[in-house]
Amino acid sequence: MNKVTKTIVSLASIALILGLAFYPKIKQAISKNPEEDAKKEKGGPGGKGGGKTAVVVSVVKSTRLDDMVNSTGSILANEEVEVRSEIAGRIILLNIKEGDVVQKGTVLFRINDDDLQARLRKLGFNKKLAEDNEARQKILLQKEAISQREYDIAVNSVNTIEADIEDLRAQIIKTTVKAPFAGTIGFRYVSLGSYISPTTKIATLTNTNPAKIEFSIPAKYATAIRKGSTVEFQTENEDKTFIGKVYAIDPKIDPLTRTLQIRALAANPGNQLVPGAFAKVNLILKSKGSAILIPTEAVIPEASGNKVFIVKQGKSVPVKVKLGNRGEKNVEILSGLSIGDTLITNGVIQVKPDGEVEIKEVVE
Repeated sequence: MNKVTKTIVSLASIALILGLAFYPKIKQAISKNPEEDAKKEKGGPGGKGGGKTAVVVSVVKSTRLDDMVNSTGSILANEEVEVRSEIAGRIILLNIKEGDVVQKGTVLFRINDDDLQARLRKLGFNKKLAEDNEARQKILLQKEAISQREYDIAVNSVNTIEADIEDLRAQIIKTTVKAPFAGTIGFRYVSLGSYISPTTKIATLTNTNPAKIEFSIPAKYATAIRKGSTVEFQTENEDKTFIGKVYAIDPKIDPLTRTLQIRALAANPGNQLVPGAFAKVNLILKSKGSAILIPTEAVIPEASGNKVFIVKQGKSVPVKVKLGNRGEKNVEILSGLSIGDTLITNGVIQVKPDGEVEIKEVVE
């Protein structure tokens, strides 16, 4: 090493030593808040290395636990029919008002039956004549003035006319259409005086109390479902949970979807359940009673098992837990937690054992 190089190295060494010696004073002179900087270096409050961790908690409580199957379905009317006429004719009475509630047996409309009534009277006259002829033939038969065959023809004439009268009366009954069940009238498609036929749609009649819920479940649950099983469901327009009972189970599994079709009934006194609406269904297969359920995001898996954090005296305390059944959002806790514990549900990743925490929110 020549003389020039030695001199440069010596000067650099002296500069480095002086810099290290005067660094704290230079930093303090530059800093606008020396005390705050000192706290940050020591890891005090306000520094990155310390302070309380903000968390969201919930109080552990007992919850009903059921074995259930989640599905989707549709709301159906209990009864629904298209109001039509069995015979052709002109409407002379129309007692259908859109949106009205009618009782079973209410006359909805009537068709002109003048021609049928005239034919009925004519048959009545013919019957009287045939009966008189049969009576005379009977007397002649007793006197052996006619053959048995001639008398049988007279009797057959009476019977034939009676059959025609019964048929005509049945036709006349069909001219008056009554509500087959209590329900609400839908849109009307004809007016008074309209000429209709059996293909003409007059209106719709719908009964929605109780309402039906139709849904399907995977085939593997086919042996677990029974008539009378409880169904909980919600619709898109209602936050309320409705309760129903299974009343019908399809006897076969759909080979295309491998699902089993099911129908349930639910009370609908306020007509909150509208036919055609979407329903989110929970079919309860078996009730297990009460249990502790917590959000799945509160659980931290480890090699030796699972743990959660609870808050005690302002600090986060880790607790080993044993898990049970898992759901979409919750998991059952078999041991480790007690009712009333304050469980950290959000912010659990940031907390450390025995670290100070600040409760930002308490959720139900």
